[in-house]
Amino acid sequence: MRSIHVSRIIHADPAQVYSFASDPENLHLWAAGFTDLGEVRVRFTATNDLGVLDHDVTLPDGRTVNNPVRVLVHPEGSEIVFTVRQLDMDDEQFAADAAAVGRDLDTLKQLLELRGDGPHRS
Repeated sequence: MRSIHVSRIIHADPAQVYSFASDPENLHLWAAGFTDLGEVRVRFTATNDLGVLDHDVTLPDGRTVNNPVRVLVHPEGSEIVFTVRQLDMDDEQFAADAAAVGRDLDTLKQLLELRGDGPHRS
């Protein structure tokens, strides 16, 4: 089983990125990948100060997939890193899943940067 890390730099404070991304009420705004799966349950790890956004997704067939996610301090604000695991996917499905995660992170980046939560620049 392979894993890859999909990341994006977000020009926003890490605490703000963490707060927004960890709020289940905001998932529909940036995590379009969930909508393609049907009815799923998402359970985040306990709120923490370390930027850990790990979450378990229970799929309609009952399988649970663990998704490691971190919000890191970055010189330009934050970096969000999502680990995508191949599990039982073939190479084409794995590439498509990683691309979908990338699109979701792009949406998250756009939402947070448009909110004006980014660091002030001169």
